[in-house]
Amino acid sequence: QVQLVEAGGGLVQAGGSLRLSCAASGRTFSIYGMGWFRQAPGNEREFVASISWSGGRTYYADSVKGRFTISRDNAKNTVYLQMNSLKPEDTAVYYCTADHQGSRSWGQGTQVTVSS
Repeated sequence: QVQLVEAGGGLVQAGGSLRLSCAASGRTFSIYGMGWFRQAPGNEREFVASISWSGGRTYYADSVKGRFTISRDNAKNTVYLQMNSLKPEDTAVYYCTADHQGSRSWGQGTQVTVSS
């Protein structure tokens, strides 16, 4: 199993920045990718960004391209999401994911609120 703990959420004004982090523990050697999803009230959970653990290939939702950057620190088993130029529509609970051995683990979520 892989356990995930997110940190870094909070309240920020529109145009501001936040950095989320997600630390993995447990069977981290089996992780081949990590990512972020988000869910706003009344909406379905949606993909935000992902990164492959070996080659570092990144993928982004169109809505965050050019504003968010996902990165990883393999030595710390940690993935980051740098969020710049935040908009009120970015307000959501952000969830970290880890893909391993055909399964996906989820973190508990961290709230990001962007005020206008």
